[in-house]
Amino acid sequence: MSDTSEDDNEITFRVKFLGRVEVVRPAGLEILDEAAQSIKTPDKYSSEKAAKKSKVHLFLSRSGIDILENKTKFLLYTCPLSTVSFCGVQPTSPKVFGFVARHPAADMYHCYLFQSKKFSHVLVSIIGDAFQASKMEDSIRGGRDLIVEALRHKNKMLQRENAELKRRLAGQPE
Repeated sequence: MSDTSEDDNEITFRVKFLGRVEVVRPAGLEILDEAAQSIKTPDKYSSEKAAKKSKVHLFLSRSGIDILENKTKFLLYTCPLSTVSFCGVQPTSPKVFGFVARHPAADMYHCYLFQSKKFSHVLVSIIGDAFQASKMEDSIRGGRDLIVEALRHKNKMLQRENAELKRRLAGQPE
């Protein structure tokens, strides 16, 4: 776990991203096992499954889950919480956890798998809590455009990072 921010209501975790796999069902612990097995034995036609395991930042807020590449801060995936149908820890490997989300434009589901040495159960619990908070907020406010909120969130994060980098540059002699 790394940081929390009261004003943004977001939590950031640094974890290892194992991959994203299309799955046939939106929920169930067996989905995690099947997705993990699929990632371990990628087929020759899938570039996503064959992707190298990489460290990522997992941003969790009431609006969604964003996955950013650690070094470049490139946004790999964004999943509004309204599309998440399941999250859990893989029963056969307690360091591996994941969630299933519906694709926003197509009638399909993807399982996103991660590895964390210490925090898998905590992360799954927090994702579940964020999902519940999102549902309560949607019912109270009548819903909102989660994609716009995700972009606002990213903008804030990048502005903070830019300010930090400028501060570092200003402090370094040339």
